[in-house]
Amino acid sequence: MIKDNQKRFNRLHVLLDGFVIVAAYIFSWFITLKSGIFVAPDVGILPDWFYLGALFIIVPVYLLLYAIFHLFTPKRVQGRRLEFANICKANLIGTFLFGMVLYLGNDNPYLQEFSARVVVGFFFINIGAETLERNAIRMALRSIRSNGYNQKYVLLVGYSRAAEGYIDRVLANPEWGYQIKGILDDSKEWGSDYRGISIIGKTSDLSEILAFNVLDEIAITLSIREYGCLEQLVAACEKSGVHTKFIPDYNNIIPTKPYTEDLLGLPVINIRHVPLNDMLNAAMKRSIDIFGTVVALILFSPIMLLAALGIKLTSPGPIIYKQERVGLHNRPFKMYKFRSMEVQDPGKEKGRWTTPHDPRVTPIGKFIRKTSIDEMPQLFNVLVGDMSLVGPRPERPFFVERFKEEIPRYMIKHQVRPGMTGWAQVNGLRGDTSITSRIEHDLYYIENWTLGFDFKILFLTFFKGFINKNAY
Repeated sequence: MIKDNQKRFNRLHVLLDGFVIVAAYIFSWFITLKSGIFVAPDVGILPDWFYLGALFIIVPVYLLLYAIFHLFTPKRVQGRRLEFANICKANLIGTFLFGMVLYLGNDNPYLQEFSARVVVGFFFINIGAETLERNAIRMALRSIRSNGYNQKYVLLVGYSRAAEGYIDRVLANPEWGYQIKGILDDSKEWGSDYRGISIIGKTSDLSEILAFNVLDEIAITLSIREYGCLEQLVAACEKSGVHTKFIPDYNNIIPTKPYTEDLLGLPVINIRHVPLNDMLNAAMKRSIDIFGTVVALILFSPIMLLAALGIKLTSPGPIIYKQERVGLHNRPFKMYKFRSMEVQDPGKEKGRWTTPHDPRVTPIGKFIRKTSIDEMPQLFNVLVGDMSLVGPRPERPFFVERFKEEIPRYMIKHQVRPGMTGWAQVNGLRGDTSITSRIEHDLYYIENWTLGFDFKILFLTFFKGFINKNAY
């Protein structure tokens, strides 16, 4: 059965990881101290036995860190990105512990002479080696499962939209190794099926089926109107000892990625996961905003100065244009731009978008809009905290009131600070483009935020975000 196979595989995985740790460490020791690339071989270094003897401590510590960071979790449930991030975290902590031992043991002559090159080399080599090893395992398992081996047998309890969604995903991904043996349901006729998965009985048959002990998992996929019998079904599954998971039938009610928190033993489902609601995440993002803004102001100050001079010399009126926008928590703020249009009546302007060949745009204004130079004063909005370097673009109050009635979930974008650039913008959704598509990209960003995602967007902005083909 798959349970026994998983236990054997986990033991093998631990052994493989131990081997990779040893190989990465020895390679680092050899390349940094013995090869002569960095220092002359055997000159001013500790004896070999001391470096190699350290493996008796390094290997168990790193394997423990891997277990803490869930690196022995089945590949079915852990994606590559998450796995790579956990590898990096475990190795960062391992290197920190390594450094702490060397620092605290500085009075020991052996630790005093221990080469930092070995530690740094081991950090990078081990991350690369562990990533390669896990990707090789993942590919091997995918091939095995696609050919019908190492399968996990699952029974669905309840026919619903959740059941259909689960079946669709399993059939589309045979490399996961799931085999759905059937569905128990009280409302459907015996023998009817969905995409070849048949109704094989009533929910009352669950205890009898569990007694055969031929299943690896039970997935409870009851329709939301049948939740009254949920407690009884869970009790039956728990009594049998089979692994049970609950797939809620609320996709049409909560169409996003919710998460559950514990409130003194009471599970609370949050309809939307917003990583930036976490104070630590928000503080890290704000720190990057301030640092990045100061650097950008220094780098782009010559361009901003030339733009200001060009506007002043070619068009009467102020250099900086202030426009009311809606920001974090629906609060209005004044967003700064270099003025790219002739001065006009604010009352007439607030409900209009720029159109092709708009006569209001000045000659220099057309250039700075195309190249996004007009957006650079928003760096001061970032400094004062009204905006972020990366986030959903803010909109004028007139359009916010309109879009919130026309587009579902439009107002969710105001749960985070608006940005100078965003996921929608680097995907070409600027100017006169689909508002619905922009919101979809904004929501994806809000729910999947990481610092790495921000850096990716900033990087793409330099190649895709400055030239705006939709600017008029």
